[in-house]
Amino acid sequence: MTFTLGENSALLATASIGGVEVANRIFMAPLTRSRADADGTPSSLAAEYYSQRAQAGLIISEATAVCEQANGAYMNTPGIYTDRQQDRWAEIASAVHRAGGKMFVQLWHVGRMAHPEISGFESVGPSPIAADLLTHTPTGKKPLPVPRALTVSEIASIVGQFRSAARRAVDAGMDGVEIHSANGYLLHEFLSDVVNQRTDAYGGSPQNRARLAAEVVEAVADEIGPERVGLRISPGNKAGDMSERDESSAYEALLCRIKPLDIGYLHVVIEPSTPAFAAVRTVWEGPLVLNTPRTVDTDFALLENLANWGVISAAAIGRAFLANPDLVTRLQEGAPLNRPDESTFYAAGPAGYIDYPTLDEVGVEELSGLAG
Repeated sequence: MTFTLGENSALLATASIGGVEVANRIFMAPLTRSRADADGTPSSLAAEYYSQRAQAGLIISEATAVCEQANGAYMNTPGIYTDRQQDRWAEIASAVHRAGGKMFVQLWHVGRMAHPEISGFESVGPSPIAADLLTHTPTGKKPLPVPRALTVSEIASIVGQFRSAARRAVDAGMDGVEIHSANGYLLHEFLSDVVNQRTDAYGGSPQNRARLAAEVVEAVADEIGPERVGLRISPGNKAGDMSERDESSAYEALLCRIKPLDIGYLHVVIEPSTPAFAAVRTVWEGPLVLNTPRTVDTDFALLENLANWGVISAAAIGRAFLANPDLVTRLQEGAPLNRPDESTFYAAGPAGYIDYPTLDEVGVEELSGLAG
């Protein structure tokens, strides 16, 4: 199946989003690829991987740990808390910019999703409530442990780690950072009225549950400038064994608190027809980037309509960008898309990482046999 974006396409229009002038509104969504070195340094192939996809209006990097303890949900994921890591991110930034692209680093702390065999640390979270999941460890699949509840002083330290990581990203030459407060990881865990059972200033009311994410956004905006900051949320998302009885109140509290900062954009992972999305769109008046569920993330006709109607400012595309470095060109020309090879999503090496062909490299007739 192919789709063509016309020359007057809203998704192909230029814009100022996230403090940068973007050539189009088709963004590359963050995609964990599990190819980092053992010490959390991005792969030596990462500069080529990201620069191949520089025609995205904005590249949002794979989730990147703000400290050593922040990792541990998956093996071989990157960080940005050491000089060696920062140097590799600088190489990536230079490669993307040389290719004409723009790039943000997504910052995360995985919280209760960490396993000690991966991170080397005990897992932590808002409350001692485990995610009922198995994860891949160096010695096989194992259940996630019950996390230890973070102390207030530890929470303050984590806010500082996000600030420090953001400074490293900008010093490495990145255009900005995206704060990951979605998909079942630490900041999302604090937002939940099920996973977060605290009775202190970080639990209970929607405002208290939103406090950690808000403090992180405020600290990062203070450090690098609000225009360089994006925030990702996913109201109602079940990833990471997440549960939320109230899918709106904490997000409304968070967005109302950070609204005066005028950050670069809000990135929402959600089905656009849900009440939770309507609630977010009512509160949030700034640039909004939509990342839809996998079942509709290549429904470019829907995304084009949402952009035309002014409901979204940009669309973040995942698997289609993974498999099609020249996705924007293909959509302009109505060319077939390469089919993603799921067996290589999290494998080491170049296969399924830097070897997907562009239209210039393979004829359209041959590519049509690979189209999904």
